Amino acid sequence: MTICPHFFTIEQQSILGRKQMTISLQSFVFTFVPLFIVMDPLGNLPFIISLSEGMSRRERRNMIHIAIVTAKVVGLVFLFFGRFILKVLDISVGSFAIAGGLILLVLSIKYMTSGQMVELIKEEMAAVVPIGTPLISGPATITTLLLLTTQFSLYIVLISFTINIFLSWIIFLLSSWIFRFMGIGGLKAVSKVFSLLLAAIAVSMIIRGLELINIL
Repeated sequence: MTICPHFFTIEQQSILGRKQMTISLQSFVFTFVPLFIVMDPLGNLPFIISLSEGMSRRERRNMIHIAIVTAKVVGLVFLFFGRFILKVLDISVGSFAIAGGLILLVLSIKYMTSGQMVELIKEEMAAVVPIGTPLISGPATITTLLLLTTQFSLYIVLISFTINIFLSWIIFLLSSWIFRFMGIGGLKAVSKVFSLLLAAIAVSMIIRGLELINIL
């Protein structure tokens, strides 16, 4: 008879463990999906190809590596110190979203009118701005990270962000394969369409920022 209580204790611990795993899995999904949407590695791919136009394979890979590191560092800084930094500088999340949206809007308009977002003197320049930030770790990503940390455990948000960064890195490295498949004309057409979508995203960021500072 003394075995039964022990048996049920183990069973209860097993049930509790399964419940905790289910909760952790749900938390991961609820943090991973929003970050994947706002970081949008597939949507940013045409911009990666456009900005790396004329580069050698080595220069393109270096640009991607630098962009990913930049995005990772920016994301981690705001993940751990975002609210503190904005508070010290007396900058609201809404103001940050407006500034980032304006930058993306200017870049998208420049690409639609001139066919080039930035003057590519060095691949490092394009890697840091605009690819690393604000395209990957921009106002939308930073805002999402700040909001998720108020709802979920920090380590869950950190894992989701890290996996999204890794997926972005893989997708960007495969851009040359997509380039061969679609061709120059197809990629330019897609880039033009996505530059228009980027403008729409930028306007949405600005509107969201205005809402956050209670102007709209």
